[in-house]
Amino acid sequence: MLTLIRNIKRLYGIDESQKSFRAGKEMSDFPFIENAWLLIRDQRIDSYGRMPEDNGQYPAHDSDRIIDATGKIVLPAFVDSHTHLVFPASREEEFVMKIQGKTYEEIAAAGGGILNSAGKLHGMSEKELYKMALERLQEVIANGTGAIEIKSGYGLSVEDELKMLRVIKRLKNISPIPVKATFLGAHTFPKAYKENREGYIQLIIDEMLPAIEKEKLADFIDVFCDHGFFTPEEAERILEAGKKHGLIPKIHGNQLAVSGGVQLAVKTKALSVDHLEHMGEAEIEALRGSSTMPVGLPNCSFYLRMPYTPGRAIIDAGLPFALASDYNPGSAPSGKLGFVLSLACIQMKLLPEEAFNALTLNAAYAMGLEQELGSISKGKLANLIITKKIPSLAWIPYAFGSEWIDKVMIKGH
Repeated sequence: MLTLIRNIKRLYGIDESQKSFRAGKEMSDFPFIENAWLLIRDQRIDSYGRMPEDNGQYPAHDSDRIIDATGKIVLPAFVDSHTHLVFPASREEEFVMKIQGKTYEEIAAAGGGILNSAGKLHGMSEKELYKMALERLQEVIANGTGAIEIKSGYGLSVEDELKMLRVIKRLKNISPIPVKATFLGAHTFPKAYKENREGYIQLIIDEMLPAIEKEKLADFIDVFCDHGFFTPEEAERILEAGKKHGLIPKIHGNQLAVSGGVQLAVKTKALSVDHLEHMGEAEIEALRGSSTMPVGLPNCSFYLRMPYTPGRAIIDAGLPFALASDYNPGSAPSGKLGFVLSLACIQMKLLPEEAFNALTLNAAYAMGLEQELGSISKGKLANLIITKKIPSLAWIPYAFGSEWIDKVMIKGH
């Protein structure tokens, strides 16, 4: 089937360079064509050009379906490389406790935090968990997400981590957008192992990982390497064990302190290192020349009133930078990437073009999907956003409360 989108005010995100990501100054370039057309053949981008024709190749007469985009912008769909979309229940009671001034430690002592979600998940069936996660997945797609990564980490036992990953696998099998699964058994230490850290690490390595490989339940392995959670030495053991079972490393790092997570990410050749609310020159130097993508999660900083990842400093150092939602019930209860875009511009001082690159091509790299998504490129999946009639690209993060999406196209539909 041929679908033609014509009269596009601006077609953004064009890239035929086959670059895996954009870094430094090139992140401020989000290439576009004015007064454009885009042809989709079945599920993929076939060609594009300027109206009314481009070297005689304008394909209106051959198309099965024509979409008029007069006054509208067309963009690559967002890519969300860090979420915890599968969770058992919201945690608004903790939200109220935060307003009342309770600390993270006080909330945890009252039964809140990650262990709160773990307890609720233990009593929930896989069917219930799947139904709730599917609704969330449909919601984020409607808001422009064209690919998503989903972590486990609220199980913290062999049975419950596998339950979460089986739910993610079910989502992957039916989802219209690409889904990647991340094993995050090393999210925190469960209550039963608070005084036996080594015992839980051995449980991950000796029991969880072999079971995950047997059922082919995950693509990545992640560890929360931070103050009060897993040390760099503990995290390295877990990541190296994950590699032996075919899992690509990722790291939660430097959210609460300068923890060594960045250096470990580079050492283990992690695909991404995420959070990075605490960064120094040593961390920037460690990332220089590496293949590890730094990922900022501004929703979390906004919700917890924490420092924001220094995205401006990272880009000014010549590095690439990606953004993600961190969608989870405890510290980022939203998967709306349009708001992430606005926070990146307002709080991290990213230019709109930099923020769009961070949520498209660079985010696709952080999921290992840069050959399939993240730009308007011939042969890539036609996962697109068609805006309403808006004045400019910068208007999108500027008008952060406005509904600006007209249509989301997934694989040309």
